[in-house]
Amino acid sequence: MLYDLIAPAKLNLFLHVVGRRADGYHLLQTVFQFISLADLLDIDVREDGQICRETDMQGVPHDQDLVVRAARLLQQSTGVKQGAQLHVRKRIPSGAGLGGGSSDAATVLIALNRLWRTGLSRAELMRLGLQLGADVPVFIFGQNAFAEGVGEQLTPVELPSQAFVVIQPAQAVPTQGIFQAPDLTRDTETVKIMDFSGPHAITRLGFGHNDLQPVVLNRFPVVRQTLDWLEQAGYQARMTGSGSCFFIGFQSVQQAEMAKQKMLAKIRVDFSDVASVGVDSSVCPIQTLMVCESLPEHPQRYWIES
Repeated sequence: MLYDLIAPAKLNLFLHVVGRRADGYHLLQTVFQFISLADLLDIDVREDGQICRETDMQGVPHDQDLVVRAARLLQQSTGVKQGAQLHVRKRIPSGAGLGGGSSDAATVLIALNRLWRTGLSRAELMRLGLQLGADVPVFIFGQNAFAEGVGEQLTPVELPSQAFVVIQPAQAVPTQGIFQAPDLTRDTETVKIMDFSGPHAITRLGFGHNDLQPVVLNRFPVVRQTLDWLEQAGYQARMTGSGSCFFIGFQSVQQAEMAKQKMLAKIRVDFSDVASVGVDSSVCPIQTLMVCESLPEHPQRYWIES
């Protein structure tokens, strides 16, 4: 049995939609940054071949859960007869653009490849992961990366160590529908790694943008209220993925923690009826503030033979 497997969240430091394929899939360019916010998974082998999720996920039927689908996909692809018992301790919020479900699925593939001794390579696991979702391969790739195509063409990038305040609005954003929005920009000019690899060019939000952000702001009023409040408070924030979370980068954890405390103090002043963040989302648009550190690589990167 494997305990306390770390499934880290990700940030999209920028996200450009640069085109659309004939089959409807969108062509993207983005940089994935792993962060210390993470779900924890316990995984054990079953000899009866069953795939069982111990933890209930609100609004997610057992058979539709990505961790269950990941285990079954690996089982069916390799012909292994064993099953798995899956326990997930969620810390990454859903509908937040942080890749929690994709990260959990990737961790299941990596762990069961080891427990079941199926011996798949990193490339083979990444191809399976892509069948589950466009964000799954990067967590198997194991390195912070510049992504192209539908998100599966990955090039490792070295990113400076930094910290982030991640701001979760009191409103989740389902990814489905955002990419189909008629007002989504799909012709952002393509970039190269050298375009954003200068000193601090990407860490201070000085490069690029998130093409999904205007679409989300037009459809989710609490998310827009959150960004408006951040900007009025003097913070330059960017949405990650398809939302709803925003992030702000800092050079150190201490700086990020100080900024978080200042935000909390201002929230208490601006929303004096709210005792703490998230108590009354009809008053305060912000659900949670989290300080996270950047990660240089995925915690289970070396569990796979490349």
